[in-house]
Amino acid sequence: MNTVKKPLTPVPRQRRRDVVENDQFASFARRIIRAHGRRVATGDVEALRDLIALSSVIDDAIGEAVIGLRAFGYSWAEIGSRLGISRQAAQQRWGGDKP
Repeated sequence: MNTVKKPLTPVPRQRRRDVVENDQFASFARRIIRAHGRRVATGDVEALRDLIALSSVIDDAIGEAVIGLRAFGYSWAEIGSRLGISRQAAQQRWGGDKP
């Protein structure tokens, strides 16, 4: 007789989740950032600070993405290879005290 309660048994995580719109979404984000740069270049000096602030937001988003990928089960080697850096470099940059 099986005494395991299904709702209490953790479901194994899937290793990878296919998301078809990622390429299109990333392309859209790049177009927006480039358009903002062109707007600043046409004389909107006040928007320059906003453009610089985007780099900080992007760095934070990358850190969040890496932490999420690690929680999803990806290794430092897999993450580093996608970024063209070593696993050690990836872990040093985004690992900190995190697992």
